[in-house]
Amino acid sequence: MQRVLVWGMAKSGIAAAKLLCQKGLYVRINDLKTRESLKPDIDALDSLKLDDRLGEDVLTLLDDVDTLVISPGIPADHKAANLARQKGIEVISEIELAWRFSKGFLVGVTGTNGKTTTTTLIGEIFRAAGRDTKVVGNIGEPYSAHAGETTDESVTVCELSSFQLETISSFRPDISLILNLTEDHLNRHKTIENYAHIKERVFMNQQAGDALVLNYDDPITRDMAHRAKCDVYWFSRSEEVEKGAFVRDGMVMWNDGNTVSPILPAKDIRIPGKHNLENALAAAAAAMIAGIPAETVVRTLRTFSGVEHRIETVCTKDGITYINDSKGTNPDSTIKAVETMTAPTVIILGGSVKNSDYAPMAKVIVNSKVKRAVLIGDTAQAIEKALREAGFTDIANEGYDFEAAVRRARDMASEGWNVLLSPACASFDMFRDFEHRGEEFKRITLGF
Repeated sequence: MQRVLVWGMAKSGIAAAKLLCQKGLYVRINDLKTRESLKPDIDALDSLKLDDRLGEDVLTLLDDVDTLVISPGIPADHKAANLARQKGIEVISEIELAWRFSKGFLVGVTGTNGKTTTTTLIGEIFRAAGRDTKVVGNIGEPYSAHAGETTDESVTVCELSSFQLETISSFRPDISLILNLTEDHLNRHKTIENYAHIKERVFMNQQAGDALVLNYDDPITRDMAHRAKCDVYWFSRSEEVEKGAFVRDGMVMWNDGNTVSPILPAKDIRIPGKHNLENALAAAAAAMIAGIPAETVVRTLRTFSGVEHRIETVCTKDGITYINDSKGTNPDSTIKAVETMTAPTVIILGGSVKNSDYAPMAKVIVNSKVKRAVLIGDTAQAIEKALREAGFTDIANEGYDFEAAVRRARDMASEGWNVLLSPACASFDMFRDFEHRGEEFKRITLGF
């Protein structure tokens, strides 16, 4: 890797370009957008020596490079990526690039739901144990932004999306976790089987001495175990596993394969909900495998309050509680948020298309605390159809006016109710990303 083209100048592309320049390599940058439209973020590269080809056709920029680093938003089978491979150019993700320049211990976390919470929680446990810890990846902080800072004593905890895993080659975590698998991103991956296969790439390079943590309660992840070449551990809410973390009579237990030890009562875990019990079990398993003292794990599980944009209570105004679950970007994630509601709730649903099936979510909503729904965005009609077919009829549609949707939800609620933003969809029809959507929700509700 001597001459590198970084294609896509979002956060990860900018971080990759900076890392490569720091390492003294030839770096060419490209994006369909011009420099002017990428400001102010692109200004971070102003002082670096690189070949700026912003706004040019990437197909014309491949002849004299040997590595192409692609943005997660660019499919692995894009025609430019395929042409690069035909020319003998290596095509990799920013995650793969960062790993090559990283030192120390790596924990990789993937799955459909719970990645951000589990990644953050694992990072908090390692920090509480006094370890130099970087929390990076799909969580919002590019791996490349910190890879150059790592030492042999560092711990990196990396959240991994399927988009990032598509183009790894030698990437190898010391511990990997796959939390669960439900339909998501089928507009890109086409089938659940393809999606699962891409998630499995997180452990494809792991060997003896490495560890893989899987959800025993999920039949798709349970089936992955026989394809692993490393040690396999489990977490389970419902079964006592031979190796891993589980619940017995309300107590979180740890089985290292020889000895079963109590960790803490499940009720002491601060983050609420059955899904967060699973996230806590997964995080505890990773920490115990890594040799973190049990008392450190317990202390962190008792104090960790969750992450921004995931079932985050924003405020209570006029007796109505506003809850930001903008990170609910697929139906299964929204189901988990709905199941945590203990008061009558108005839900805001809808966003950009992922080819998801909304019928299972609609059936859960009908039998939940959710009493009314406000719909937005590209998927509003599809969600409304699923809700009505399930027998849920108290629905308003505010199209692409998000502020009007939040205000309508407020007006549909009463004192003692919740207003829950949990869209079950991506955000790109109306926002930069789910963080932007969540920040707007908070801005609007805090202004009531």
